[in-house]
Amino acid sequence: MATLLQQAFRRKPVRKMAAESGLDGHGGGQLARSIGLFQLTMIGVGATIGTGIFFVLTEAVPVAGPAVVWSFVIAGVVAGLTAVCYAELASAVPVSGSSYSYAYATLGEVVAMGVAACLLLEYGVSSAAVAVGWSQYLNQLLGNLFGFRIPDVLSQSPEGGGVLNLPAVVLVTLCALLLIRGASESATVNAIMVVIKIAVLVMFVVIGITGWNTDNFADFAPFGVTGITGAAGIIFFAYIGLDAVSTAGEEVKNPRRTMPLAIILALVTVTVVYVAVALVAVAAQPQAEFAGQEAGLSAILENVVGASWPGTVLAAGAIISIFSVTLVTIYGQTRILFAIGRDGMLPRFFQKVNARTSTPVNNTIVVAVAVALLAGLLPINFLAEMTSIGTLVAFLVVSIGVIILRRTEPGLPRGFRVPGYPVTPILSIAGCVWIIVGLRPITIAVFAIWVAVVLIWYFTYGIRHSRLRTTTTDTVGDVL
Repeated sequence: MATLLQQAFRRKPVRKMAAESGLDGHGGGQLARSIGLFQLTMIGVGATIGTGIFFVLTEAVPVAGPAVVWSFVIAGVVAGLTAVCYAELASAVPVSGSSYSYAYATLGEVVAMGVAACLLLEYGVSSAAVAVGWSQYLNQLLGNLFGFRIPDVLSQSPEGGGVLNLPAVVLVTLCALLLIRGASESATVNAIMVVIKIAVLVMFVVIGITGWNTDNFADFAPFGVTGITGAAGIIFFAYIGLDAVSTAGEEVKNPRRTMPLAIILALVTVTVVYVAVALVAVAAQPQAEFAGQEAGLSAILENVVGASWPGTVLAAGAIISIFSVTLVTIYGQTRILFAIGRDGMLPRFFQKVNARTSTPVNNTIVVAVAVALLAGLLPINFLAEMTSIGTLVAFLVVSIGVIILRRTEPGLPRGFRVPGYPVTPILSIAGCVWIIVGLRPITIAVFAIWVAVVLIWYFTYGIRHSRLRTTTTDTVGDVL
């Protein structure tokens, strides 16, 4: 009889995961493989380029000055270190569940449940936070175009003086309906929205560059290296979202090749866009004007062209951007719940897949209701504070997982290998720890409480129902 400790740290064989997902060619996969390279890359870009780039300069430039351009590069490098670790694990373990599944294969069941807590926090809370932001931008756009705003009673949380943030609830509902329809359709709509929002940021670069003033670079790094690295810590969270690619492992065509390539392409796309926007922004506006500036990119363009229309265009771009982010984050959470349910550590309800659409409809409804309640009733500042730490811990585990899987499964097929191993994953671990240490104590405390709640669930339910303990059949999921 295995001890409690042995049960908690049992690992799920990668080959078992491959069999469950249908990757070994013997069937068994319940999710349809319908997503191609372009769609998958756009999932990564769509989850990453959100409201961050529209606002982050007003916080980062006062810390680093024009050298914020280098802060974006540094943050991109740190994110890149983690991204290549994701790329290797995604090619070696191309299943749903993202870093939850990777932790299960490398560090053990109890660690996987801890990572699941991180992912559910990241995707659930960030979905609600960006939905609240969407409501604000929608009101701005309605005001600019029609001189009309949704009354506060229906566009603010109770703390903000309203009753319900109705636009946020509507957004979550629309995303859920699209996801229920099918993964391929959702990926296609997301790809269209991502192309549009990249076009809006390219428009900013093209117009903003006409206001280029070399004098704005005069005091390039007023706060030295400390300011540059400090701003990189602020900016890093604008790169969060690349892990969304790895939640689609069982719905991707040729996953061993497609997944790592999509992660790298998404990282390169996001970094180029961010650095270009930052470079043009600090060239077009004196650094002293960034602090406290609202709708920063809109204000810069309005000053360059001497008209108000750029604000309207960027507000429309932000609305599309946030819709895309909400769609992808809700999608990611439903697939993580599916993986946990299939492993037996959630009730069978969560592993069921609709026979017609090949999507986990139950999960989509549950996630949509939870996110809609959070978005409709809570203010954005409360929601945003809890997003980052869950992501960073998940990143940390992935980098550790690369090292462990290299030792435990050296012969496992890998469509991509981390360059500079083992230095690269070690640097990724160090970068994540560096940023986590700088977070507010209250954020870390609330996060610890949330993880404790999930682990209590694991030790009272999950450990006894885990399929690694109770497997008596080769079936991997129910079909509605």
